[in-house]
Amino acid sequence: MRTDLFNFDLPPERIALRPAHPRDSAKMLVVEGGSLRDQIVSDLPQWLKPGDQLVVNDTKVIAAQLRGRRIGRETEPKIEATLIKRLDASRWRALVKPAKKLVAGDRIRFGNEGKVCLLGHLDAEVEAKGAEGEVTLAFSFHGPTLDQAIADLGSPPLPPYIASKRTPDEQDLADYQTMFAANEGAVAAPTAGLHFTPALEQALRARGVGIVSVTLHVGAGTFLPVKVDDTEGHKMHAEWGTISTETAATLNAARRNGGRIIAVGTTSLRLLESAADEDGTIQPFAADTAIFITPGYRFRAVDILLTNFHLPRSTLFMLVSAFSGLETMKAAYAHAIAQGYRFYSYGDACLLFRASR
Repeated sequence: MRTDLFNFDLPPERIALRPAHPRDSAKMLVVEGGSLRDQIVSDLPQWLKPGDQLVVNDTKVIAAQLRGRRIGRETEPKIEATLIKRLDASRWRALVKPAKKLVAGDRIRFGNEGKVCLLGHLDAEVEAKGAEGEVTLAFSFHGPTLDQAIADLGSPPLPPYIASKRTPDEQDLADYQTMFAANEGAVAAPTAGLHFTPALEQALRARGVGIVSVTLHVGAGTFLPVKVDDTEGHKMHAEWGTISTETAATLNAARRNGGRIIAVGTTSLRLLESAADEDGTIQPFAADTAIFITPGYRFRAVDILLTNFHLPRSTLFMLVSAFSGLETMKAAYAHAIAQGYRFYSYGDACLLFRASR
């Protein structure tokens, strides 16, 4: 499909720079069939039924942004690296700026003057360099020791559409993490989960809605625009995900008993669809997924999607257009813009019911 079909005009003032407080006070646009209803996230339980299963992503954002300098040559330019995918106990794939300052074999020393981890400076060698600023970094530490060094020296990377408008601060350390965060590995938050509070969780359980967790470690590719003119030419970045045997069994049993599966976020949805058989049976899963969902895709596992409002021409707007219909979503987004909804990671939510086949 042509990517310009997924374009729309978004006024810059609609981009949220801070989340709603409390989190479940954010607006929620309910999109069901052709109808649009203005709600708030705390209204979610009334839209669900006893026996439904809510699927949240329990990934935890790591301090994936590191700043340092190239060492060992005559000049020592500053280098900024964003870790995007762990390769093994000591190696990460990263996006670096400025990439043109580095070649394979260079060493980078992370840590600003006066701020070093307890283990000393964190050094890494540029093992390989790819296109568009991607490099493979081989660190001097490995395993838990490396994890601690990254935590000491790094900072959580805010999306570029927020970080370009204000300086990240201590409040973001709490705001940019969901209440379900448990398994470290993401470099971006599964932002639909940011809307949840203990009070909302309690209300959902009181309604008879089950809540289960899956893990998809969100990568920096979630921020990348689609640069090709046709969706067939776009290559998705792979992300690691897991669904336990117990969770798969719970979801399959709920479906057999008439319950619906509600994905909290596009990350949960992509993982569930990656793990589903043709008949909708969800299998245990532990692998990378690079599933790219565009209109025409037949959904097998997910009935309802809670998600934020996404960028024009993005893979995520393509996904929601596949889920609820392109024209429906264009109308929903036009309504949201006109009614002052807030967009992107810290923005408001929409509750999407899957279009009939």
